[in-house]
Amino acid sequence: MSTEPEPAEDTADAVDAGAKTPGSTEETGREDAERPEGEEAVPPSRRPESGGPVAADAGEPGGEGAAAAGPAGDGGDADGAADDGPASDGPTGDGGDADGAAAQVSEAEAELAAQRLERERIERRKAEKQAPIESGAKLSGTAAELLAAVRAVESGEKPPATVFDEPRPAPRRPSPEPVRRPEPVPAPPAAGPAPGTVEAVRRVLAEGGAPEALAPQVAEVLGETAEDALRADPWQLLRIAGVRPEQADGFARALLEAECGPDDERRGRALTVWLLEQAAMAGHTALELPRLTTTLAQRGVPDPDAAVQSTLSEGEALVFQDALDEPGARSGPAAQEAEGADEAEERPVRVLVGLERYALAEESLADGLARLVNSVPEQDGAAAGWEQAAASAPGAAADLIRAVVGHGLVLHTGGEASLAEPAALLRAAHGLGLRAWAAAHGPLGRDRFAALLTDRPTAPHPASPAPDAASPDATAGTPAPDGPPVVTLAGLLAGAEGPGRDADGALDLDLLVVLDAPQVDVETGALLAESLPDGARLVLAGDPGVLWSVGPGRVFADLLAARICPQIASRRPDPGPLGELVSGIGVGELAQVEAPGKEVVIVPVRDAGEAVHRTVQLVADSVPRAIGVPADRTQVITPGHGGAAGTRALNTALKQRLNPGPGRFGGFDPGDRVAYSPAPGRTLPGLVVGGDADGLRLSCAGETVVVPRERVERSVRHGWALTAHQAVGGRWPAVVVVLPGDAVPALSRPWVYTAFGRAARHLSVVHGVDQALPRAVAEVPAKPRTTRLPALLAPQVPAAD
Repeated sequence: MSTEPEPAEDTADAVDAGAKTPGSTEETGREDAERPEGEEAVPPSRRPESGGPVAADAGEPGGEGAAAAGPAGDGGDADGAADDGPASDGPTGDGGDADGAAAQVSEAEAELAAQRLERERIERRKAEKQAPIESGAKLSGTAAELLAAVRAVESGEKPPATVFDEPRPAPRRPSPEPVRRPEPVPAPPAAGPAPGTVEAVRRVLAEGGAPEALAPQVAEVLGETAEDALRADPWQLLRIAGVRPEQADGFARALLEAECGPDDERRGRALTVWLLEQAAMAGHTALELPRLTTTLAQRGVPDPDAAVQSTLSEGEALVFQDALDEPGARSGPAAQEAEGADEAEERPVRVLVGLERYALAEESLADGLARLVNSVPEQDGAAAGWEQAAASAPGAAADLIRAVVGHGLVLHTGGEASLAEPAALLRAAHGLGLRAWAAAHGPLGRDRFAALLTDRPTAPHPASPAPDAASPDATAGTPAPDGPPVVTLAGLLAGAEGPGRDADGALDLDLLVVLDAPQVDVETGALLAESLPDGARLVLAGDPGVLWSVGPGRVFADLLAARICPQIASRRPDPGPLGELVSGIGVGELAQVEAPGKEVVIVPVRDAGEAVHRTVQLVADSVPRAIGVPADRTQVITPGHGGAAGTRALNTALKQRLNPGPGRFGGFDPGDRVAYSPAPGRTLPGLVVGGDADGLRLSCAGETVVVPRERVERSVRHGWALTAHQAVGGRWPAVVVVLPGDAVPALSRPWVYTAFGRAARHLSVVHGVDQALPRAVAEVPAKPRTTRLPALLAPQVPAAD
């Protein structure tokens, strides 16, 4: 049985996959574009046909006529594009501190402690809900009525209006003041599962024909009673990352023998939870009930409705009924008043099923955002100072400053050049005596923004991005002592960075600007919103064209669509040929650009082998010689980890050329570039310094990190080549984007926009997808995500004019 992690599978793909019978061992085989470990390879596609973009010679970037690919043609097929959604190896994140292994563990534990406290608060909210579903009870009340209503509508017995014609709930009141949590205190590392538990699980796995190597992970997930849990319900194996339904079916059949069948209630319940988890990996916070039942039927569940009902009755998922607003309909309190005046008006509804952790996090996020929007920022008596700062700021920076003065929540959109506007806001607030902070998605974005704030770049360190195109080889240090401070968002929420918390447990600040806002998922957003004190101002700033968050939700996009607060759109374009190219991609056009300084080079290739060869040649020789950017300042980006030209193959070839060695520290040598993932969804580029009995020593964004030996294989991989999700938040002087022929299903407009936008001075495109590239830019937007945030905000917050 394979232990490969399950791809982040959109349920639309699951529906099309066909029925799955118990015990089947057929694998999908399709490479997930952004999976972290053990991905399946992308199926080979046709070689690019002739007629593609003409480019300069691969051995020498630039030359006359070097330009981006032209307009879309008839070639290529973008209909099978893979999900632009998440991956465990996500965008860059926070690294460890300079004190070594103990400090690194403490920071991770601090973040876990903050999450545990958030879970406890959510549990208290759940306990306060009326008519809770008791564990083990039969489904009753609203949940049973919703399931019966959906079946009645689908069978044609009743029209939707009569099925859901019941008294509407009272309007939700503005959210109360949240319960403040104390600042998380780092806890000692938790001990692993007992050796006896692991050995008992190993015996059960061997009896069922499952890999015994899964024993430690199973024992950790299922606890001390893991052996009994597996024997009582073998489909609990689906809770382990990477285990597929057909593998769990085979395991169950070996243990249960004649008692095993496709109609087993335990199987239906486990598959329901597994599908919801897969949907969360693809970015959904919930699934529509008809879509869920259809997918269950495709997976060989004879009675999908009964499977969902069993899952709800056991409390393993929650069901919701959300009203849908028709185009042009009023929303918010005004809409509820209209409902009272015209109760006969029909409103479409949708029934959603979601995992508790994401559903309640989304509700908590909506309550926290509503509190910010409906509260009045503290008046500090500096109105004249604010207006003076706005009058002296150029363009949209003045609009941003004025919006922040009177609003608790403000959205700011724009590309790389637009970061100057939040920087102007922070300088103004800092000058007025406010406790103003900025938080970036990871250390690379933090350092780059700190350099912009202080306009004082320091000496570079390896594997860091360029702060801007004009000074590509300098990276940011810490801001000046009297300047606005910049931290990482993960470090801020965990208490490892930032101003700390006040006596009530809220962050001790007046203004917070969150950069890279599209990377905020619902759980991070909920923790952030609940951590802000009353009267504080929150600015969410980011580029809406990049890939969405690794975790479930699309918080920034949902807020932009909801229009509940001021939105300031930057009018500052990114400069030069690269800025022109990326801006065009953002509106669906892959146009040719003039690149007199060899800013953009296209390198056509025939197959994946040639793509790897040309990539190594570009990084090691051509770009340093023709552009002046050394190999350690050039980043390679490719759609996936697997395949003949994925990150694994590229990193193997690049290590052999740039830093050959025996891999004496768990496959790594001093000087290797790496991508370190301290937590799912966070990736930190760095360098290997050495290794000893404590673990692998890394230098990440100027900080020392010690990765314990047992975690190296799971959390560290070579980093000369990254996926686009891993590269989000960083910029490098030179970027080589590799597009082999088998990458076509992974291409979309957000992916191309993100990958091309990581280059500050030079972009080389190793092009083997022919016309599929312009077609993806023109015709393949981001796949939609099912979320509840807009519906949750509508009753609490009036839409902004």
